[in-house]
Order: sequence, then C-alpha cells, then structure tokens
Amino acid sequence: MPAFETHLFVCCNQRPAGHPRGCCDATGSEVLHKALKQAAVSRGLGPRVRVNKAGCLDQCELGPTVVIYPQGVWYGGVRPDDAEEIIERTVIGGETIARLQIPDAALNNRSLREMNPSDRATAVNSMKPQA
Repeated sequence: MPAFETHLFVCCNQRPAGHPRGCCDATGSEVLHKALKQAAVSRGLGPRVRVNKAGCLDQCELGPTVVIYPQGVWYGGVRPDDAEEIIERTVIGGETIARLQIPDAALNNRSLREMNPSDRATAVNSMKPQA
C-alpha cells in the first residue's frame, strides 16, 4: 500500500462543560471528523488521504481545530459544514482557506488564553494577512 499523501488530524478532545479552555468536541459525537472523512471518501481519496482523530492539539481556544500535513496548515473554528470546502480547496486544490486558517502568530500563543472570546477573535483576525 502506498504512503498517504495527506493526513488530516481532527481534534476530538473532550473536557468537562465550563472548562476555561473549552474543547473541540464538546458533544463527543466526532461530527467534524466524520464529515471530513465522508467528504474525502466521497471523492475517492480514501487510499491517498487519511482523516485521523487526534487528542488535544493544544489550540483549544481556537477550536475546533484541524491540522493538515504535509502542508502544515492549521484551521480553527472549523464546523462540519466546512468539510467539503476543506477537502475540495485544501486537500485537492492545495489552497489555504484564509477564513479558517490559524495564523502562525496565534499558534501556541499563551496570551490568547487570557482573552475573552470576542477579544481573542479580534486579535487572531488582526494576525491574518490582509487581502
């Protein structure tokens, strides 16, 4: 079997309700993982693309998070209805989706943890390249 060309790691970490960092899969239903997997399979990518469940990717405040390799693209705030677009534009097309991308400056940025969600969203958006 040939090596996978692309790996998508989907955070399925769970924490108790009300945890200050939040969690990427609060319901435990793995809906995002299932949606991405189905989008890849429906395009016949199964043998070349692997969609894996992951434990905590440590970007909790920016989640739900997905990281795609070998591109090294980190996406945050991903919803199940983003799955088709991620497979089509990023996995197949090689394009980064700006509205989902976690900017490099935001990755592992501990100061974001102290912000309320509204201020955090503003700070992250200010780190994204302007179109």
